[in-house]
Amino acid sequence: MGRATRGCGCAVAVLAVVIGAAAIAWLKFGLPWWRMKPPPPSGGELQIHVLDVGPIEGDAILIISPAGKAVLIDAGDTGKGKVVLDALRRYSVKQIDYFIATHPHPDHLGGAAEVIKAIKVLAVIDNGLGPAVPPDLVPQTKTPDGSSSLKKPASKKPGLSASITKFYDEYKAAVNQSGAHYEKAERGQKYDIGAGARLTILGPSQPFFTKEQMKSGGNEPNANSVVVRLDYGDFSMLLPGDAEEQTEHRMLTKDLNLAARILKVAHHGSKYATSEDFIMRVKPEVAIISCGDWNHYGHPSQVVLDRLRAVSVRVYRTDLQGEISVTTTGKLKGDKLYDIKTAREAKTDIWTGRIAQKDDSTRAGFIAYGNFGPPPKGKSGK
Repeated sequence: MGRATRGCGCAVAVLAVVIGAAAIAWLKFGLPWWRMKPPPPSGGELQIHVLDVGPIEGDAILIISPAGKAVLIDAGDTGKGKVVLDALRRYSVKQIDYFIATHPHPDHLGGAAEVIKAIKVLAVIDNGLGPAVPPDLVPQTKTPDGSSSLKKPASKKPGLSASITKFYDEYKAAVNQSGAHYEKAERGQKYDIGAGARLTILGPSQPFFTKEQMKSGGNEPNANSVVVRLDYGDFSMLLPGDAEEQTEHRMLTKDLNLAARILKVAHHGSKYATSEDFIMRVKPEVAIISCGDWNHYGHPSQVVLDRLRAVSVRVYRTDLQGEISVTTTGKLKGDKLYDIKTAREAKTDIWTGRIAQKDDSTRAGFIAYGNFGPPPKGKSGK
């Protein structure tokens, strides 16, 4: 009897060790996974509308959750607020629960003030950074002895520095006057938009990219874009603003869930983004490019289109097909998870890129303050 009792005690001790090890493993691996796992989908319809804010460049993406919550990511260029407001009316949006400003460039924030003034906005999220202004265009201040506090000469065009930041100043003023709750985007932050749909902030992460780090291409306001992931059941979408290749490589080194069914292509299809390594990690089935007929920067780039085509990604473009709408219940029905509809049929080849007239990189002296407009007379822009 004594031996049997001792044997039982050993078995209990071993069992306790096993249970303890399992508990530790669950706390270390299982619990974080469980917390990160999106809630189950309600089965209601999630809508994503990539708005057509062309023919100039721009982004404006409207998300409507199955619970009726509305998220607007960017608002197009100056003068395009009316396009966004029209979409809000068409989709019966009475208020914006979250407005996410990916970065301070006018083709993303130019229409923001008009929208925020016209409709109730509950919360605003951005990266906390202002627009990049060249040193020689920064307004000079006078010291007590009357001399300038800046060594570089003032711009020969009075008021140009103010016009460069006008879109941003108007955006900030509209936010302050709206009474909306303001948050700075933090990597890992999650936002429940109801009925099982959730947003997760994947970027930017600090330290922010600087001008010196962009010598291989791209520019720092783009590289510091707010990157958002949308999950709803089996459906997922990555929305990276104008993130550059440097941003992608940084995300690839982090423990982030980047695999997504649909990719909103970063930086309008610029050659400085959507790297091969990033595509292989995301593994999208569909890529949506928001770009305009009149952009001077060669968006979308042929090299990016070729990368997407090489891995059999289906591509949609606002410049050729207008507004692009995605709907899903978050659940597979047979072999179908989502539907995609476009405002019109493309009249030219989806896989043909545009020829750049300007280089949108810091090393080329790129400054984004509305340098768009129709192509030179007699040019198609392609």
